[in-house]
Amino acid sequence: MNSESDIPKTGNEVIQGYLKTIDASPGVYRMLDSESRVLYVGKARNLRARVSSYARPTGHSGRISRMIANTTSMMFLTTKTETEALLLEQNLIKQLKPKFNVLLRDDKSFPNILVTADHDYPQIKKHRGAKKEKGSYYGPFASAGAVNRTLNQLQRVFLLRDCSNAMFESRTRPCLQHQIKRCSAPCVGKVSPGEYRQTVRDAEKFLSGKTTDIQARLASEMSAASEEMEFERAAALRDRIKALTQVQTAQGINPKGVSEADIIALHMDSGQACVQVFFIRANQNWGNRDYYPRVGADVDAAEVLEAFIGQFYDTREPPRQLILSNEIESPDLMADALTGKLGRKVELIVPQRGEKADLVDGALRNARESLARKMAETATQTKLLQGLMDAFDLPGPPQRIEVYDNSHIQGTNAVGGMIVSGPDGFMKNQYRKFNIRGDDLTPGDDFGMMKEVLTRRFKRLIKEDPDRSQGMWPDLLLIDGGAGQVSAVASIMREYGVEDIPMVGVAKGVDRDAGKEEFHRVGKRPMALRHNDPVLYFVQRMRDEAHRFAIGTHRAKRAKAVGATPLDDVPGVGAARKRALLAHFGSAKAVGRAALSDLKAVDGVSDALAETIYAFFHERG
Repeated sequence: MNSESDIPKTGNEVIQGYLKTIDASPGVYRMLDSESRVLYVGKARNLRARVSSYARPTGHSGRISRMIANTTSMMFLTTKTETEALLLEQNLIKQLKPKFNVLLRDDKSFPNILVTADHDYPQIKKHRGAKKEKGSYYGPFASAGAVNRTLNQLQRVFLLRDCSNAMFESRTRPCLQHQIKRCSAPCVGKVSPGEYRQTVRDAEKFLSGKTTDIQARLASEMSAASEEMEFERAAALRDRIKALTQVQTAQGINPKGVSEADIIALHMDSGQACVQVFFIRANQNWGNRDYYPRVGADVDAAEVLEAFIGQFYDTREPPRQLILSNEIESPDLMADALTGKLGRKVELIVPQRGEKADLVDGALRNARESLARKMAETATQTKLLQGLMDAFDLPGPPQRIEVYDNSHIQGTNAVGGMIVSGPDGFMKNQYRKFNIRGDDLTPGDDFGMMKEVLTRRFKRLIKEDPDRSQGMWPDLLLIDGGAGQVSAVASIMREYGVEDIPMVGVAKGVDRDAGKEEFHRVGKRPMALRHNDPVLYFVQRMRDEAHRFAIGTHRAKRAKAVGATPLDDVPGVGAARKRALLAHFGSAKAVGRAALSDLKAVDGVSDALAETIYAFFHERG
């Protein structure tokens, strides 16, 4: 029997004890529970003053009172400046995901447009990730769709190529892009290097917001071409001016007084929040995206917006201005932190009138509408999860459903797909693919493939989250198949001691019609749901999503295999040298036929490597 002294102290009494050991330095503090899990990470200009506010027994919101009551220990880290404390706080929140902090859940990178600089005829393309390739980058754009729309517009106006260097070098006649007036066909000499470079400069001016200069020059060139009776060239210039005008009309929001800014608007309702971000670059709207940070019912807007900004720009470059819907807790510290990150001044503005206020109003309207839709979807999803619980006799509404499917063609390029669904719908950042690698599998052995996928999944779960505390374990498994598949999966679950996870096999009925599915569970008779039951449609959507994901993954793997060349097997030839060889010779077959002296002439290929490549192709019989 435990004595009273063995029971860990919690709450105000614990926090009070730390006041003797900390001073008035700026820094970051962590509040931990009895199992040393981080409950909350906070920053402070004055650690002693902030911690003493938690030591008071009264005057806290419900959320802070619960946090204090669960606290059994604290950790402190002092910093030289308050700005350092702010940066460290947001970094730790992203790493540790504490229960009581506002947390940004979506951390995807944004795409850019790249105009390459390694070719006489530069390529224009979408780029995501580290900016290692030589060239000029323009962005960020809110989504791949926003980039694709802009690229489409640029091709219509400036006729720049989007093909790879290898494709460019191997062409002998213009491609379809030229025929539909989206490319000037530099690959076959339809445009001179000088003319092409001018259109590249125009495209970069457009991406920098200098469209009036381009239109004036094009109009002047069109007039000159008409006077010289070059009517075909004049018509082409007229079409480009028309396309440019259409682009400017179609862009919608194009603020005159804001050249580079992110418009950030927050709307909160019933303990949920939506942050809408509009990207304004070169006086053009480059798209918008909504975010739903994790918040509590009693968190104020200033705390939510500050946490969002800190976490959002942790791995991203901020613009010159952040135009906000409301004030944040420490605007001076945030401005200093972002200024240090960008290397030039960053302003935080909460406008009251004028064009900037109108931009914020538009973003707020979007945030309000997006949150209303999200809340309606969440309410529907909650009912469906409740219905799933009732239909399959689950202990509670599942918070994490994992759905599995396999895809292959006669056993080749086999992959398994796992999709995840929960209270907020499909959790796409949790999707996983499994390249089936079992050498002893018979081609097309669906039982064997499912066994491999589930074995690898449970092995990883047991290794990474043995006590099931991180929310990574499923509350329900849905698998594609009938009694045989269910029996096979059940044996795997017994092997790993995870039989307590409910599992349902979804099989087509005798007619293999959607709507006549049979559901199989261990030790129970097959069952069906009513044809018009919303839960049936819900299960069908999840199964279809798993099938779509598995098929897409399989196609990508197959395409990669189809795109493989003998060069992949040559020792010392990596991706860069493979590109150089294909660009120089046009195809792997041509590389295989090339003389040793020709191989040595390729940029980046040493004499020794040229001899290796030559030997590889000529000693193979």
